[in-house]
Amino acid sequence: QVQLVESGGGVVETGGSLRLSCRASGNIISMNSMGWYRQAPGKDRELVAVEITDAKTDMIDSVKGRFSISWDNAKRTVSLQMNNLRPEDTAVYYCRAGVKTSSFGPHSLYWGQGTQVTVSS
Repeated sequence: QVQLVESGGGVVETGGSLRLSCRASGNIISMNSMGWYRQAPGKDRELVAVEITDAKTDMIDSVKGRFSISWDNAKRTVSLQMNNLRPEDTAVYYCRAGVKTSSFGPHSLYWGQGTQVTVSS
């Protein structure tokens, strides 16, 4: 089993900052990606930022220049620094990781429980 535990959500005013953190634990052989998704009320879950083992980062255009992601594969942690937050950033933010739990198996995707980020106008 793999557990992803997020922390750092909260309520902030427009223009403020928050830092989200996620730690993976459990039966982990290796990880090939770690990052963040979000889901706003009435909307589909969307990618925010993900780092992949070949040093590639995918990030949604609306957060470029405001958010930054940092993945420490050795520590199995990923953080999301969110600056200049806007009301449209309000959502539940989910940590996601690609994890191999068996030497002969593929990397499977695991999700955290989510942490609420609310940006007031």
